[in-house]
Amino acid sequence: MDDREIADRLQIAEVLARYAYAIDSGDWDLLDEVFTPDALIDYRTAGGIRGTRAEAKIWLADVLANWPGRLHLIGATRIAFEAGEARVSAAFADTLAPARELVSADSKGLIQGGGWYHHRMLRTADGWRSRELVEEQSWRTIQ
Repeated sequence: MDDREIADRLQIAEVLARYAYAIDSGDWDLLDEVFTPDALIDYRTAGGIRGTRAEAKIWLADVLANWPGRLHLIGATRIAFEAGEARVSAAFADTLAPARELVSADSKGLIQGGGWYHHRMLRTADGWRSRELVEEQSWRTIQ
């Protein structure tokens, strides 16, 4: 691995962290620093939409308002560089809680799940950005 590839991998890891923070904090405009303006975002395996960055921001704000306590953990990332793009697959686990206060693990409305985020990323003038995200929901439990 040369210095450029190491730097690219670190920048891509930052994009993934920025995505998790945006989702968990509800800072939907931060997703503009994750996705290209023409990005396609597909949440259908989790019961969501397939749409543009703007459509996804509206949908996320509406749906996730029901679970104000959120935490997404991203790890086990695989990155393959090819033809100026990066194919990124990153495992995730998430917890969605009905409140931000401490609640017991058997509280009604608690959702936990996990799977893989599959991104197709481009290097842009502003750094790496995702031009496509496909969420592969592998498991989900609901209390």
